[in-house]
Amino acid sequence: MDLPVNPPVSPMLAKLTRELPEGEQFVYEPKWDGFRCIVFRDGDEVELGSRNERMLTRYFPELLDPLRRHLPERCVVDGEIVIATKGGLDFDALQQRIHPAASRVNKLAKETPASFVAFDLLAEGDDDLRDLPFAERRARLERALEHAAPPVRLTPATKSPAVAREWFERFEGAGFDGVVAKAVTLPYRPNERVMLKVKHERTCDCVVAGFRWHKDGEGVGSLLLGLYDDAGVLHHVGVASSFAAPMRKKLVKELEPFRDGALDDHPWRGWADAAAAEGGRMPGALSRWNAKKDLSWEPVRIELVAEVAYEHLQGDRFRHTARFQRWRHDREPSSCTYSQLEAVIPAELHEIFGSRAS
Repeated sequence: MDLPVNPPVSPMLAKLTRELPEGEQFVYEPKWDGFRCIVFRDGDEVELGSRNERMLTRYFPELLDPLRRHLPERCVVDGEIVIATKGGLDFDALQQRIHPAASRVNKLAKETPASFVAFDLLAEGDDDLRDLPFAERRARLERALEHAAPPVRLTPATKSPAVAREWFERFEGAGFDGVVAKAVTLPYRPNERVMLKVKHERTCDCVVAGFRWHKDGEGVGSLLLGLYDDAGVLHHVGVASSFAAPMRKKLVKELEPFRDGALDDHPWRGWADAAAAEGGRMPGALSRWNAKKDLSWEPVRIELVAEVAYEHLQGDRFRHTARFQRWRHDREPSSCTYSQLEAVIPAELHEIFGSRAS
């Protein structure tokens, strides 16, 4: 492979802002919830680079021929690999692809085929485009993908803040993370947080059913969160983590009184069995990304409630790590049900897939 920009390349990143920036200097795009991917194509050679500069090529074989058909002969394109279903973008299905067995990958490629959504052009032909302003790169990307067809798509873009806000509210139910704002003059700056992203965030009260130790072995690394369904079953919905060192030590002291006899009647005690953990929904399940990562956990009695901030749900779980806000000693664990979560009606994905760039 001999391109003006060769792998590996770290993608340009976005920093979080709570307000949508406005002004003629911005272009807005939906924030896709998938695997960030930079595609390198040199004739028949195609490589899929991930955000951490590792190759994804072997995990998405169904994309290689479509990328050869719809991308320029020699190019480097930044985008996102997603799996779209009737219910929205399915991140869990994407995670299933990171599997060592080629037979498993090929089977899933047929059952849940992926799509590639392009949103930036780093190189075309012999031209390195990274120093050009984003407006020029976007125009060239639109020309390059003018005749693209599924599963290769060009992300919609608009200069209207009103349209961006509509995307932010309307398409959350389809699994989109939010909205990205890019300055029209912005060059491509790998591994720098120079774009802006606005993401959904809200709070809910969850049962704290256990915790994991921090890697330093002296503090709490994460809290295991649960919510009750209508049948009274406590489901593991995610974790709250990223605590500062003083907070990690404080949580050890606050959780200690609730550890004695915690496993006796714990609703998740059966999840300690490896067979029970294979489903991927259990606190003790192996990490798909790092099989050596220790995901063992310590139970606590079902007596604690924490208010956490979260962005959105993926099915019945938090898509991203939640953030601990405060203890809710005024709440009973049994009151922590799914009914408190804001329900967003899923939007049809074709309404975004079919949008034209403004």
